[in-house]
Amino acid sequence: MKSLKENFQKVHVLVIGSGIIGKFNALELSELGFQITIIDPTQDKNSSNAALGLLMGNIYQKRKGRSWTLRKQSLELWPIWLKHLQAFNNELNIEKPLIQLTTNEETFKKLKKFINENNDQNLKSLEGDSIIIENINKAFQTRNIKGIISKKDGRINAGTLLKTIDTCLKNKKVNFLKDKVIKIRKLNTHWIATSKTKKEIKSDVIILCNSLNTIDLIDNLSHNIKLKPVLGQAIEISVNDAEVDLLALPKHFNINGKNIIPVSKNKLIIGSTDEYSTKPEENIFEKLTNIIDKKPNWLVKAHVLKRWSGIRSRPDGEPSPIMKNLGDGLIICTGFYKNGILLAPACSKWVANEIKNYFS
Repeated sequence: MKSLKENFQKVHVLVIGSGIIGKFNALELSELGFQITIIDPTQDKNSSNAALGLLMGNIYQKRKGRSWTLRKQSLELWPIWLKHLQAFNNELNIEKPLIQLTTNEETFKKLKKFINENNDQNLKSLEGDSIIIENINKAFQTRNIKGIISKKDGRINAGTLLKTIDTCLKNKKVNFLKDKVIKIRKLNTHWIATSKTKKEIKSDVIILCNSLNTIDLIDNLSHNIKLKPVLGQAIEISVNDAEVDLLALPKHFNINGKNIIPVSKNKLIIGSTDEYSTKPEENIFEKLTNIIDKKPNWLVKAHVLKRWSGIRSRPDGEPSPIMKNLGDGLIICTGFYKNGILLAPACSKWVANEIKNYFS
């Protein structure tokens, strides 16, 4: 009797979209032996390449429901995938811990209550007696910052991760096509994807991971799914103040919803915004540097070295993300909004199980 892997080698899966979700699906399925093609017209310019890579799983306060289940699964799967990917790039790592901070006393009380109720040894509150808080308060010239620290969460460099997955996929002989799919249709037992350059790609399964463009492909198939664009911006700033050493701060942390990543002694990345538009807001410096009520002088006088953005899709009328088996070998996996990198392992595991069941 032939093994499942031998049977899967005859199955061609077309992944539409090359962000982290598309690539992770290709990664999981290629490990199982499936033939994989990834198609995307702009593989290096999707929103995953603009992500800051913060993995906020264990620090997530709602510990029930679908969202928590996906986070929990990914927290278990990430160490396994990291070990696998490190064979292709030993510098790839998740830098831990992750710190979430606030200047609002009521918010801090909720964070402390969250820790006390869950009795999680990987979570700890941070107050004025903490050297971490002392350094942050000193840098931001305040006494009001408090928060929590998660030993299980952290940050992975999104660009490095995507390049490492590319290397792994090429090693698995995954086929990459730089083209845009404009139409999909079922023909007997196969799917036919028509591209902008008039290529017709035949496959047994299609996985839709192409964010907002997903709707264009399934509208004619009568699936009532709605997505709206959410644009996120980030900036890298330069600080001209000899008294401030940004490297004395944690490697990454969040204050009042702003993600902060010190790059060097006088450079800092801040992100990201939630703009319900496809066009970036202009005066982004003021919005992103509005971290606490009274900005320190070094932050007021800082200037922008670089700014970038990425457009993500958010489900309209249903929870994020959209993970659905639409039947006949068509799967949609999109609308991850902010948590694509974190949830990619759980997503790809779900997709793989759906496809294995389809051919069982």
